Amino acid sequence: MPTLICGSLAFDTIMVFQDRFQEHILPDRVHMLNVSFTVPEMRRDFGGCAGNIAYNLKLLGGEPLIVGTVGQDFGPYAEHLQHLHIASSHIAVLRDQYTAQAFITTDLDDNQITAFHPGAMMQAGKNRLAGQIPAGSRWGIVAPDGLDAMVQHLHDLRSAGVQTIFDPGQALPLFDGDTLRQMISEADYLSVNDYECGMIQSRTGWDLATLRSKLKALIVTQGEKGSTIYQGEEEIRIPAAKASAVVDPTGCGDAYRAGLLYGLEHDLPWATCGRIASLMGSYKIEVAGTQNHRFTHNEFVQRYQDSFGEALPA
Repeated sequence: MPTLICGSLAFDTIMVFQDRFQEHILPDRVHMLNVSFTVPEMRRDFGGCAGNIAYNLKLLGGEPLIVGTVGQDFGPYAEHLQHLHIASSHIAVLRDQYTAQAFITTDLDDNQITAFHPGAMMQAGKNRLAGQIPAGSRWGIVAPDGLDAMVQHLHDLRSAGVQTIFDPGQALPLFDGDTLRQMISEADYLSVNDYECGMIQSRTGWDLATLRSKLKALIVTQGEKGSTIYQGEEEIRIPAAKASAVVDPTGCGDAYRAGLLYGLEHDLPWATCGRIASLMGSYKIEVAGTQNHRFTHNEFVQRYQDSFGEALPA
């Protein structure tokens, strides 16, 4: 049965400015800023949280079903998904909109200037899931998207009996305290990084113990320190899998969540789910772009053994 991946689909245009922004911006003139950067290096990647999670889950051998909303320019991305054999039957195309896109310019000091056009994503609430969930589906995730869509999709998944991870991510600023409390109470699991976990506690007024009590499990990633999975009274520490190089951290969280979903799909223990997720993050960080890393099943199995000193359960 497919795993439902609800969230954004986007194009990421990344440009590299071969100098430093600070050399071209006068601090005392920022109120009348007018600058232009020549960017000889540029690439365009397929992205968006739902697209990234689905890509990584497919790499592992899972069957993702994306639920997202895109615009008139989605053609190349649709061909990319078709080539990967990722189902697109639940992707709604709005012909009067553009697909969400991020335009990111990076300088030699790794400073970034980003412009984000949400486009069709802001109308993702029109893509309802009620009555459209494949029979027998067991798992889903609600990742960053338009606010209405996230609320509706979580409710629809819950109503259909689909166990769901809530992943607010970069959409967290959209949520007020009441809506966050509602979403967390409806979700089965919450997956966040340590900063987001602190923000959620502040916004909801719940301490960590209260937050944990609302969920079957709370998953908190901590970058190079690994991650912690809180299940009931248990705290499961997950080490970070060593990466051969740190090239691009963008999308590591999405890769991690795909690993969690794969482990849950196969009814694996939480410690194993976390290790699969950690290894997915290390594969991603070694490659520029969010959907450009590759591996075979045998390569993944061997690297899991090398990383954690134990065999990956069959």
